[in-house]
Amino acid sequence: MDQQQMIDLAQKVGFRLAASSEINANAKDSKDYPEGVWTLPPSLRLKEQDKQKYLAIGESDRMTLKFYKPEI
Repeated sequence: MDQQQMIDLAQKVGFRLAASSEINANAKDSKDYPEGVWTLPPSLRLKEQDKQKYLAIGESDRMTLKFYKPEI
């Protein structure tokens, strides 16, 4: 899911974005793998097929967002 889509959905139901961080981001993740995110470590769903390639990419690109719900 795209980060802005997630923010928009949360705001639509009343949450507000308090902070975001790139601490779990991975620019090497192109997000176009045959078995989706499970192609990458630690799952390595393709087993030995292109294993070194996927190990070099590392784990998937992730977003870290903190939301709060304002008092009414």
